[in-house]
Amino acid sequence: MYKQRINLLIVFLLIFGSSFADEGLWIPKLIKEQEGKMKSLGMAITAEEIYNENSPSLKDAVLHFGGGCTAEIISDQGLILTNHHCGYSRIQSHSSLENNYLKDGFWAETLDDELPNPGLTVTRYVSMTEVTDKVMEGITSKMSDEEKAEKIEDNIRKIGKEATMGTHYNYQIRPFYEGNQFYLIVRETFTDIRLVGAPPSSIGKYGFDTDNWVWPRHTGDFSIFRVYVDKDNKPAEYSEDNVPYKPLRSLTISSKGVNSGDFTMVYGFPGTTYSYLYSQKLDIIINKALPLAIEMRENNLAVIDKAMRESEKVAIQYAAKQSRISNAWKKWIGQTRGLERFNAIEKKKELEGRFSNAVAKDKKLKKMYGELFSDFEQHLPEYEKYYLAYTLWREFVYYGPEIIRFVSGLENTLESEDSLETKKENLKKRIDNFYKNYVPEIDQALLAASAEIFFSNLDQSILEGQSELMDFMKDYNSESGNMAQELFSNSIFTNEERITVWADNYEGGMDKMKDDPIYKLMNAIYNLYSNQIKDDYSKISSRIDEIEKEYMTAQMKVLPEQKDYYPNANGTLRVSYGQVGGYEPMDAVQYEHMTTTDGILDKYIPGSYEYDLPEKLVTLLREKDFGEFSDEDNLPVCFIASNHTSGGNSGSPVFNANGELIGINFDRTWESTMSDMMFNPEICRNISVDMRYILFIVDKFAGANRLIEEMDIN
Repeated sequence: MYKQRINLLIVFLLIFGSSFADEGLWIPKLIKEQEGKMKSLGMAITAEEIYNENSPSLKDAVLHFGGGCTAEIISDQGLILTNHHCGYSRIQSHSSLENNYLKDGFWAETLDDELPNPGLTVTRYVSMTEVTDKVMEGITSKMSDEEKAEKIEDNIRKIGKEATMGTHYNYQIRPFYEGNQFYLIVRETFTDIRLVGAPPSSIGKYGFDTDNWVWPRHTGDFSIFRVYVDKDNKPAEYSEDNVPYKPLRSLTISSKGVNSGDFTMVYGFPGTTYSYLYSQKLDIIINKALPLAIEMRENNLAVIDKAMRESEKVAIQYAAKQSRISNAWKKWIGQTRGLERFNAIEKKKELEGRFSNAVAKDKKLKKMYGELFSDFEQHLPEYEKYYLAYTLWREFVYYGPEIIRFVSGLENTLESEDSLETKKENLKKRIDNFYKNYVPEIDQALLAASAEIFFSNLDQSILEGQSELMDFMKDYNSESGNMAQELFSNSIFTNEERITVWADNYEGGMDKMKDDPIYKLMNAIYNLYSNQIKDDYSKISSRIDEIEKEYMTAQMKVLPEQKDYYPNANGTLRVSYGQVGGYEPMDAVQYEHMTTTDGILDKYIPGSYEYDLPEKLVTLLREKDFGEFSDEDNLPVCFIASNHTSGGNSGSPVFNANGELIGINFDRTWESTMSDMMFNPEICRNISVDMRYILFIVDKFAGANRLIEEMDIN
């Protein structure tokens, strides 16, 4: 019996276990410090192969895609791989009823067929250098928070200018460890990025909203682009004369697959994490701010989803918008549930208790940090007031009715110093671009849905301080539905014909625009932020930031044994490592580490919005025609591992022990979304699409053999 229990324990650890070293989003320049732990999990390459500024390394094949995702170079001709959802808005921008690339997919047959994407960039890191002393030069304890911030910004501009002078590089200087360290990042940014291939959304988004953030997953979440440069291999704006980029390093793809317990490394650009929050601030986020944001997005999604299901044209027009709103909405729901289930606030309080006890026992520490928590408590009520106000304003303006942002953009155009002729040209462009993917009836419903939550939850002291908005509400009825209907009926900006006539007859001046009811709403909403929220929120946030900076230093000094302290994600390049493995999300439920094509067919529902499939794929899967990428009865689709990831890691390369590409990260399990604030190695898992499934789709489904021939496949 004893031997049997030991064997069962070994099996459990292989399938469901993970090392506590898996937590962490590590600065690649300092990855040497983690090399021993990484090798103990199976890594066979060196830290220098991961990051090296003097010779090509894996970091030269990892790119920041569009500022919000990650991509990797997979050929010596600048071919790059990222997620389908990262390229989604670009695929949508090229789509129409005649060429519906979202529905049917897109595969360029030649280089000449690859589609340009104005405004899309990818960025490579050239170097990272700590510049803390230079950034903090001239900072004194007598300065106010605002004076410190201004001096730091001056220093940053000076350092960055000196570092990039005489080069085509640009720079970024970012704070780490809550502002206790600063790194200068020298970057190379490419601006001619072309769409090469994308599967239909029925593959790239298989499962759509229902499966989003969920395991098991069967989504082929990938798309392919290419970087173009000038004849000297330097970044250049789009030109027909540009040629494919010759990278310093491209990745080798492994078609061998993964097994439970295998080492994995994710290399990418995670967005933002909050691993060291004070418990009361975490409480504000979990129990107050996120519920408001979730409610606003839920109401907006109900409007958009209904309209998309009723019209194929609307489905194309609103595809990227819906995805932009829904992704964070579902994540936040899982995040709050996970944090509540695992008692995140209580765990924070327990840590704070240990911290306080240690400080109380040491006179020196007590003098330094004895008032730290009381400082938090003194300022958090004001922070809560303005943080909630900003959350409501952000959700209303950026994720609610589009007409608000559109009219604001028109105002910027008219207030520019351009000639009248140029202004009229720019007006026409804005109107054409906006109305291409705009349905006024949907936006009217969004205004009604958003306004009701916005005005009923905004702190009255903030709302009453803005007489312009209060007067507006009185004039247009306090009921949001009536207000939305009246505004849309009377505004020139909500009707393409009316606004086109206005633009054609525009002769300068702002009078007619300022008389428009939608303009008045836009102006009142933006003035609310400028006059009642912005300055006070910025001021209290700066004060909280300073306390958090001190708390970060204090935790590392007072509780050094607590953990390996890694800097919170801040949109910069990071490395995380772990192992392939399943987990137990709840009592009596165990998830394995991999899904296969059998599961795709199990979910298949012909005609379903979320689970339909192309007929060709169904035939290939039923006939087990996987080509050279599997000689088994099924083909792996996705796998999970214990890597610490966050938003921005979408599209990140997932490497095996030998530094070969085995998959691309595209999601986390719903339970894992809590890792932005608290990582739990027992359940936190990142989800990746297996490279074998990607190769199968490119080769057998799309027949894009020219792309397969470009790749270095082991």
